[in-house]
Amino acid sequence: MLTHLFWLLTGLAALIAGAELLTRGGTRLAARLGIRPVLIGLTVVALGTSMPELAVGLWSAADGDGSLAVGNIVGANIMNLLLTLGLSALLLPLAIQMQSLRFDLPMMTCAALVLLVMAWDLQLSRSEGLVMLVMGATYLTVLVQTSRHESRAVQAEFEAEYGAEALAGTLPEARGRYALLNDLMWLLGGIAIVVIGAEWLVEGASAIARQFGVPEAVIGLTIVALGTSSPELATTVVSTLRQERDIAIGNLLGSCVLNILVILGITVFSVPSGLSIDSQLLRVDIPVMVLAALVCIPVFVSGRRVGRLEGLALLIGYLSYMAYLLVVRT
Repeated sequence: MLTHLFWLLTGLAALIAGAELLTRGGTRLAARLGIRPVLIGLTVVALGTSMPELAVGLWSAADGDGSLAVGNIVGANIMNLLLTLGLSALLLPLAIQMQSLRFDLPMMTCAALVLLVMAWDLQLSRSEGLVMLVMGATYLTVLVQTSRHESRAVQAEFEAEYGAEALAGTLPEARGRYALLNDLMWLLGGIAIVVIGAEWLVEGASAIARQFGVPEAVIGLTIVALGTSSPELATTVVSTLRQERDIAIGNLLGSCVLNILVILGITVFSVPSGLSIDSQLLRVDIPVMVLAALVCIPVFVSGRRVGRLEGLALLIGYLSYMAYLLVVRT
């Protein structure tokens, strides 16, 4: 038991550290290559913080733990929408940008509904994974197009976060010609740590689940989801405290979309026979994720902000859901 717990916690720590290295290294590398600031946030940062979910999903799928893989994605999105968004709004009311209202919010809701429909037969097939990937590619393509109209406020936030030199894509003279290689090494090192950490996490979590008779879906919805979503939680809370809300909300909603369409899409497509999932995921957890997405619509539209009371309500919703999982499902 202690050995399994050790590997689970070590895997969690490795995921968090690896995601930070991956995101930072990828961000600086992209900036040095002259990629537009908002594109860095929409792609490198959003995908970087979702890498733990992908690594866990691939390892789980390879081990035949479809419920753990899907539960991780569902739990991560529930955490993003209720815990992360709620905590950020409770700390400081969040203003919602029109980009989030017109595109990110509808896409997030659509992705959640698509997963609900596809999981109706308790099986996610390889063809459904391909459909997810096509939708994800379309989403990223539209983001690239719309990023050309980035606001000055967003540019200022990225400059404050990553530095004027990074935005310009230029290298400080003092760092010399090896700066690009250094950033690449940070990126590759982060990826390696995430992959190794995911293996440790999945092995430890699965062993504990089997030992105590806890459904693997519940492990994915709780411990694994909390671990893999910690980069999004840290990024959003820190961005909120710095009042960099364009980054915080945009990356949070984008991460929810990418988790389903790209991360889960790759996971499902990687398994020729598809993934089988627990019936409880379809009856309870995926509908909770869909409900959380739907709740965001009136919250975001009313006044184009998330106030402290609304943030508190989201937090209470998440704590209630966690209480249900621990009391009823374990």
